[in-house]
Amino acid sequence: MTVTDRTENPREASSAQDAETAEGQAVDATAPASPPTVSFATAPDQYRHWKLGVDGQVATATLLVDENGGLVGGYDLKMNSYDLGVDIELYDLVQRVRFEHPEVKAVVMTGGLERMFCAGANIRMLAQSSHGWKVNFCKFTNETRNGIEDATDNSGQTWIAALNGTAAGGGYELALACDQIVLIDDGSSTVSLPEVPLLGVLPGTGGLTRVVDKRHVRKDRADLFATKSEGYRGDTAVQWGLVDATVPRKDFADEVARRAAEVAQSSTRPADATGVTLAPLARQNDGDTITYPFVTATLDRAGRRVDITVQGPTEAPPAAAAAVLAQGVDYWPMALTRALDDLILHLRTNEQELGTWVLRAEGDTDQVLAYDAQLADLADDWFVNEVRHYYKRTLKRLDVTSRSLFAVIEPGSCFAGLLLELALAADRQYMLEGVYEDVDPDADPAAIVLTASNDGSYPMGNGLSRLQSRYFGHDDELEAVRGRLGERLDSSAADDLGLVTMALDDIDFEEELRIVLEERASLSPDALTGMEANHRFVGPETVETKVFGRLTAWQNWIFIRPNASGPDGALRRFGSGLKGSYDFNRV
Repeated sequence: MTVTDRTENPREASSAQDAETAEGQAVDATAPASPPTVSFATAPDQYRHWKLGVDGQVATATLLVDENGGLVGGYDLKMNSYDLGVDIELYDLVQRVRFEHPEVKAVVMTGGLERMFCAGANIRMLAQSSHGWKVNFCKFTNETRNGIEDATDNSGQTWIAALNGTAAGGGYELALACDQIVLIDDGSSTVSLPEVPLLGVLPGTGGLTRVVDKRHVRKDRADLFATKSEGYRGDTAVQWGLVDATVPRKDFADEVARRAAEVAQSSTRPADATGVTLAPLARQNDGDTITYPFVTATLDRAGRRVDITVQGPTEAPPAAAAAVLAQGVDYWPMALTRALDDLILHLRTNEQELGTWVLRAEGDTDQVLAYDAQLADLADDWFVNEVRHYYKRTLKRLDVTSRSLFAVIEPGSCFAGLLLELALAADRQYMLEGVYEDVDPDADPAAIVLTASNDGSYPMGNGLSRLQSRYFGHDDELEAVRGRLGERLDSSAADDLGLVTMALDDIDFEEELRIVLEERASLSPDALTGMEANHRFVGPETVETKVFGRLTAWQNWIFIRPNASGPDGALRRFGSGLKGSYDFNRV
């Protein structure tokens, strides 16, 4: 099929946010005086934009955006366009389907409007938002898309995009996160990525990468697709690999149901298990202290720093899988992960001036190791499997957070097994030699413990463990560390093995740490973000590293260029009837 098989109505494609332009007015690019404090807590009975229905093995997630339900003022969410609030609900929905509905083996995602699946990120929202807001919005949205793919890959819940109408820009990127894409054949509905020709920016949530790396669209066809604002439909979309099938309206529902039933048959999800209700997370804010079960954060605004302390378990793990399930959200690894997840999102979105996070872990190392072993032993249990992958995703969220991460290992620390992953995720690790002689000379010296979970249970976005990433290109050092699994490594051993950045005695430790943190806070946050992102991900490139590295870096730069965001840029002129005015010099 040639490129002439295309829609004749570009108004139905990404420019489908036509309601925004009906009066020929340019986008109002005035930023709000101050962004709101964002909460990531929600529940199905609070959703304004999504509807979740469960029918046996199949769940249906329907996007029906409340036009007046924007997270901030200044724009209407027309044509099923979305903002951060819409995606916060989607993230919650993905989590609930995984934890609360073990019987669900297929998830169908569709739109609730006629001839419109989703018009993508709301352009008025993007135009009026600060640079930091746009970047954090894209990052969170990317992570949610990755979570959908993770559910298909690791939870036996296959996601199918049932495109009941046009999927443009971020709407098509949402479909790309699904394992299968079925497009209705109604003579007008298309898929498109129109950001380059219409807005002078890039598809911000993985579209360019997934088209070529996941759906294997030939690069010249991908080039045509990403520069044709109205997109493609019909046989061309199928032959190029942009969708898996296009189906007439009369057969559409039956074909989607057939595909959902087919993938459900191959799922390993239990048919009769009891789900775990994601009860509201207990969080207390007391001035500059945020407290959860097992996690506390103290905000040092003068030092532009957050001290985050993770608490180890206070009791031994339950004896069997049934007892683990009975604890539900109170199961220590689950409670810990929920707290870390919420804290990372809160700090990243609402506390952007606090650029350094200092990580500590306190508690009984033996208890931590007992839970670490249980997570491995019960890995085939559906709930434990979900907890493990949730912790993995939360660690990945930490990996891509643009903050300087420092781990402090002292007497009383319990950086062992799964908690050691937090220290390994840090940009630097500082460990005390011996004890604080003036404070507690009888304390047990700090020690860390590596387990098998540190060697692959919680991979990074590059597909490697944090140990493999740390010793990339040094196989002999990696093998030496693997030979010490299960041992309590004091500061001398940890330093010799290269597991810590510095091991210092109590005479120098606190002063050295103070100097290091003050120095970090004095450096350019822009330069640090670029430096850290380049250092954290070594070795092979994957869809995830492309999305969070290459794509995000370019999008960040393009967002602040005059061609996109200047007074006459494409993003701000969208809807005025005028094209963006470009500086045509290549940079």
